[in-house]
Amino acid sequence: MNNVTMKARDTISAKLADCFVTINGNRYNFMQMIDFEAKVDKTKTKVPILGRIMEGNKTVGLAGSFSGTAHYNQSIFRQALLDYKNTGIDTYFEIQITNEDPESAAGRQTFVFMDCNTDGGVLAKFDADGEYLDEEIEGTFEDFKMPEGFNILNGMQ
Repeated sequence: MNNVTMKARDTISAKLADCFVTINGNRYNFMQMIDFEAKVDKTKTKVPILGRIMEGNKTVGLAGSFSGTAHYNQSIFRQALLDYKNTGIDTYFEIQITNEDPESAAGRQTFVFMDCNTDGGVLAKFDADGEYLDEEIEGTFEDFKMPEGFNILNGMQ
């Protein structure tokens, strides 16, 4: 048997990433993030097809969302919520995520999420029994691009 397998060193370290947020022309190294996930959900419609028992499925759109946990030590998104309350003008922003583990032959991947908007957020908090404060950050995005993709690993093709 000549089964080619992935090398353990080609996994991507969960901790080796960069996160940048650009709001109102200001670019922030959002190093407060503990974890982050952005995903798209397909919007599908059912398609009846004559001569088939199984109906088909046609993708007719996408919806993007993100979620993550951050250390509670920045006021950027709280200020955006306050600005919205005071002016009625909501804040849209960009998030850039890069994963790169120098040990992995997979290389580097970068995604940019545009027209991001939070679903709300924590205004104030404390925890007298806790070790540190963190907060959930959730929202939507309306577009994305991938300026850099991972390399094809040896054995994949």
